[in-house]
Amino acid sequence: MNAVHTVSGAAFAGLAAGEGGAQAVGELCAAQASKHRLLVRLLVAEAHRTGHPHTALVSRAYSVLSELETAFPAEVDRCLRHPAVGAWALHTCRTLPAGGGDPGRLSAVALAAAIRTRSACRLEVPVPGGELMLPSLGLLTLPGDLPEVVQATVEPAEDGAELHVGGRAHRVSLSGDEPGWQALHHIPVSPDVRMTIDDLDPYRWPGDDVGERLTGERRQRWAACLREAWQVLLTRHPTVAGELAAAVSVLTPVVTTSLEQHSASARDTFGTIALSDPIDGIGMALTLTHELQHTKLNALSEVVELVAPDDGRRFYAPWRPDPRPVFGLLHGAYAHAGVARFWRRHTDDPEHAQRAQVEFARWREAAYQVTGTLLGSGALTEAGTHLVTTLRGTLARWLAEPVTPAAAVQARLRSENHKATWAGTRT
Repeated sequence: MNAVHTVSGAAFAGLAAGEGGAQAVGELCAAQASKHRLLVRLLVAEAHRTGHPHTALVSRAYSVLSELETAFPAEVDRCLRHPAVGAWALHTCRTLPAGGGDPGRLSAVALAAAIRTRSACRLEVPVPGGELMLPSLGLLTLPGDLPEVVQATVEPAEDGAELHVGGRAHRVSLSGDEPGWQALHHIPVSPDVRMTIDDLDPYRWPGDDVGERLTGERRQRWAACLREAWQVLLTRHPTVAGELAAAVSVLTPVVTTSLEQHSASARDTFGTIALSDPIDGIGMALTLTHELQHTKLNALSEVVELVAPDDGRRFYAPWRPDPRPVFGLLHGAYAHAGVARFWRRHTDDPEHAQRAQVEFARWREAAYQVTGTLLGSGALTEAGTHLVTTLRGTLARWLAEPVTPAAAVQARLRSENHKATWAGTRT
């Protein structure tokens, strides 16, 4: 009998109110970890069923992972939870039946696990274009013409491994680049929390706005802003910091033509937040808070059905130029309730109080209005109705909190301008 993941009543209640805490988010993470493992098992089975040319090496890689997990469960779990591993496994399971997919990449996952656990290992691995991406670790570019599949041997070394591929030895470091080796960089933000900047893995982000590898100067800027952001979160948003530490492990650069911060999250890359170059610490703290809400709701919706199938209707969203389906509208309401909560906790901050009052006033009202639209849509399930009703209650209490008259006027004008612009594009 297969186990079915659920969330506890206490976790659902906390998430419905807009937060939840690290324990509730941990329940969502456990479900996602199981999803990754099931996808890996499925792709192995599909490789056998379809007679994929890499079936034998996939089976061997799966055996190696199983052996490593017996001795080093935490490190193997860390490898399998890496967002790009889940995205690759899902893509492969979707495309294998039609003759596509890349199941042989499981050998690269196993090699990464061997390096992390300082275990000797020998596997056949595909090296398309002479490149070997080791998920969660980095990219090895191999010299010369090589066959499609090569033998790779891991010999553990201090701070990484010596990887023998194609008859040559290559230094693989966990902390920095080496000749032919580009390491993923890890930014420590507290003694027990670090974020990985994944700017290499081909499965790191599903959008067409994926960015290139950060230069050293840009990476230093990201690190400085991230540390500032983490201090903001620890000081004024400790629950958010705890949730982020539990759910998000990867930041990936994307490009934007806007002068403003651009960010996104995706269901297929749970644990990743994509963003353009950060502007400052508080802006990055807000971005992480906003995208965390999307991350939580994506994961929750895979465990609990929240909306009925899309019936084609579209609705006004006070934060978008385009009309949205019900699930998109729910995402926006949930995320902007998080934005309102963020600014609510800065209304007494001397440095940001004026902006905070305006943003709090605007987004609490916008999210409240949209919860009304959602409840009147008839498109929510019982669980979805419970979530939106709870969220609406939180927002209603915030509506009773005072802001300055000037902030209220400015917030209303911004909302009216958005609605007028939106209406103008529909005529």
